[in-house]
Amino acid sequence: MELERFKKIKEKYQYYASWAVWAEGEMPMHNVGDLSVLDPTSNKQLLEQLNPNIVLVALNIAAADIEKPWGNFHSDWHHAQDYKIRHAVKDTPVWGAYMTDIIKDHPELVAANVQAYLAQNPDVERKHVQNFKQELKDIGANKPKLIAFGNVVYKILTRNLRNDFDIFKINHYSHFMNSFAYRNQVLELCEEMKM
Repeated sequence: MELERFKKIKEKYQYYASWAVWAEGEMPMHNVGDLSVLDPTSNKQLLEQLNPNIVLVALNIAAADIEKPWGNFHSDWHHAQDYKIRHAVKDTPVWGAYMTDIIKDHPELVAANVQAYLAQNPDVERKHVQNFKQELKDIGANKPKLIAFGNVVYKILTRNLRNDFDIFKINHYSHFMNSFAYRNQVLELCEEMKM
C-alpha cells in the first residue's frame, strides 16, 4: 500500500473502518486497543502488511463511540470481542485485511434490529451497498474477496453483490465460541479460499 492512498483512506474512513493488524498482547485481550500499530510512522512494516483485496465486513457499529482513528474492531473495552479477530487472523493471509461495516452511521447493538430496519427500508440498504462499492474503489481493491462476519452481512452481500465479488462467511466474532475455535474457522476459510 502506498502512503498517499493510506492517508486518503484514513481521511475518509478512519472512524468507520480499520485494518486487521493489532499490537502483540501477553494475554488475549491485552493491547487490542493499541492503535500505534496502525501509524506508519511508528510501525514501519505497516504499509507492506495491508491487503485491500481481502475485506472483512461487519454489519454496523455497535455504539457511536469510535473516537480514535482506526478504532473500529480494536476496542479495549473489557466486554468487547475484538481480541478474537486478532487471535483468529494472526499469522494467516487474512492479517492486514481491510475491515469495515456495510451499514455506516447506524449504531445499534442488536443485529436483528438493523435487519428489521433494512427490511422496512430497502432503499437504505441499496444506498449503503453503493457506498460500500465506492469504498472498495477508494481502498484500491482489485477483485477483493469479501468475508462476512455472520449471516446477516452474508445475506446482504450475496443479495446485492454475488455477481461482482467472491463472498465468504465466518461467524461474527461476538458469537459464543472461544478464540481457538474461531481461529480454526478462519484457518478452514483460508483453505477454502486457497490462500
